[in-house]
Amino acid sequence: MGTSSLTVWHYDSAMGASGGEVRLKDLQERGALTVLDAITVTWARGADRPRIGHLRHRTTVAASRGSVLGALAGAVLLAPLAGAAAGAGVATVVQRLRSTGIDDGVLEGIRGRLAPGTSALLVLSADADVDAVRPFVERGLARGDVTLMHVQLADDAPETLAALVRDLPPTPPA
Repeated sequence: MGTSSLTVWHYDSAMGASGGEVRLKDLQERGALTVLDAITVTWARGADRPRIGHLRHRTTVAASRGSVLGALAGAVLLAPLAGAAAGAGVATVVQRLRSTGIDDGVLEGIRGRLAPGTSALLVLSADADVDAVRPFVERGLARGDVTLMHVQLADDAPETLAALVRDLPPTPPA
C-alpha cells in the first residue's frame, strides 16, 4: 500500500458532509485516490450528540467488515460526551493513535469544529494524486463551505488503526 492519510472535511451545515460524499465518490471514480474508509459525522441542530454514518465504497475492505473510522470516532469523539466513565478508555485509545500520526492536536481540531448544526467527512485514503484532488478541494474552499484538515499517516497506520479497533471494547447501543 502507498502513502496513507487522514483528511477531515468540516462543514458549517449539518448537510454539508453529504455534498462532500458526492465529491469523494467522484474523486474515487477518477482514480485520484483509494478510499480505505470514510465516515460522515452529522450533528443536527437540537440533537444532543452527533450521528456517525459509514460510506460504503466498492473498493474498500472496510465496506464488508465495518468501519475503522466509525469505531474510532465513536470511541474518541463521542465518548467524551458520555462523561468521565469513558475517560480512561479514551485516554488509552488516544495514546495508541499517536503512533499513527493522529495526535491530540488532530483530535482536538476535529472535536473543536463539531457542534450542533455542523458536519464532517473523515476519509482514510491511500495513493492520493494531489494534482487531481486539489481542484476539487479548492472549489469547496473558494465557496467557503468547507475547511480541511490533512494528516500524513505513518506507513503502517491502516493496519495499526484496524488492530486498535479490534481491541476496543464493544459499545452498548445508543
